[in-house]
Amino acid sequence: MELNGKTAIVTGASRGIGEAIAFELAQHGVGVLLVARSTDKIEQIAHAIRDAGGRAEAFTGDVSDYGDVERAVAHCCTLFGRLDILVNNAGLIEPIARIADSDPVSWGKIADINYKGVYHGLRAALPVMLPNQSGTIVNISSGAATGALEGWSHYCSSKAAVLSLTACADREYAQHGIRVVGLSPGTVATDMQVAIKSSGINPVSQLDPAVHISANDAARAVAWLCTKAAADYAGGDFSLKSVEARTLVGLSV
Repeated sequence: MELNGKTAIVTGASRGIGEAIAFELAQHGVGVLLVARSTDKIEQIAHAIRDAGGRAEAFTGDVSDYGDVERAVAHCCTLFGRLDILVNNAGLIEPIARIADSDPVSWGKIADINYKGVYHGLRAALPVMLPNQSGTIVNISSGAATGALEGWSHYCSSKAAVLSLTACADREYAQHGIRVVGLSPGTVATDMQVAIKSSGINPVSQLDPAVHISANDAARAVAWLCTKAAADYAGGDFSLKSVEARTLVGLSV
């Protein structure tokens, strides 16, 4: 009930974790604006959420373009009257390659989406949240933020940068009632894991698909992080790997 009536933007909402987060938040009574580059897909998801009795709309945008993100925030405020929650979920890992084999343009694109995309979300959302002296921003993180993995220089470094952004934003805005927190869900059964396995690079590609958690588990963790019960985790990454963490969220262990 704590989330009922609030509003949220979820980036990268066309599939995987982002799609699951949109459905999860809507089930808790949150009005959701789905943001992604795939117009048809997010419109279908928004329609499905509305069919299930939720509030959802789609907005086509690229998080690497600050103008798109700023327009998404403005559109959310027009639709729902305010912005209470931002989930910076959009992220890519392909192409996976060792540094000497990597393509500079593709490597830079990952930084633009995974790292600058989160900054763009923060920059656009914070001025809207500040007048209300409240808000929650969840940045989807990864264990890669603190652990180097072969072939993932773009992904690891971008997630490390996001971890630092989370800490900086919390330091600057916690006193204004705004919580910024990261979620490190572990490996999740999404299309990203298919790409990782196909690469054959580093131990993660060798994992049995059965060990990956569902996107719904990650989505439930995001919803929990948006409640007051998660206040102590602001400024850092909440890891979903431990029994204690899954218990807090209400997931099976």
